[in-house]
Amino acid sequence: MIYVHLADGFEEVEALTVVDVLRRADLKVQTVSITGEKTVKGTHGICVEADILYEETDYPSCEMIVLPGGMPGAANLQQHEGLADHIKCFAKDIEKGGSKRLAAICAAPMVLGSCGVFHGRKATIYPGMENQLQGAEVSPDNVVSDGGIITGKGPAYAMEFALKLAEELAGKVKADEVAEGLLYRR
Repeated sequence: MIYVHLADGFEEVEALTVVDVLRRADLKVQTVSITGEKTVKGTHGICVEADILYEETDYPSCEMIVLPGGMPGAANLQQHEGLADHIKCFAKDIEKGGSKRLAAICAAPMVLGSCGVFHGRKATIYPGMENQLQGAEVSPDNVVSDGGIITGKGPAYAMEFALKLAEELAGKVKADEVAEGLLYRR
């Protein structure tokens, strides 16, 4: 299971592109509201009904935590203590060579940075927010994958980011197949 986390003010294109692409790759994805309500309002006023509430999640069965950006969405994600605890547990699993993954795009890599997960890994973030990547080697690349942690720069790269997640979880052949069906050149 992959959990795409939604907080009020999330960037709609980043969240929904990830969900769409991963489902096209035949991966199990659920949107998770951290607000206590299933309906979550994006940064551009688009309301989305989450699949489940944070309180209904089963993190032991989750393969990947995905954090879309947007403001104040990323800041709202950062303030959620329970989510931070799960991110730290996933980071420990990654450090031990486990199968868990973390992914964040746009402003949301700041959430990972505040959880101390980078430790010399390469990462990217929305331009001007590089100081939020505590411990990371800041990369100018649009999408960066380094040892189980995937980061993306912003909304323009949502498709590239989503396809990278599909590649990490379902393999390059499947990700290429999805990209081809979407008429996306990789």
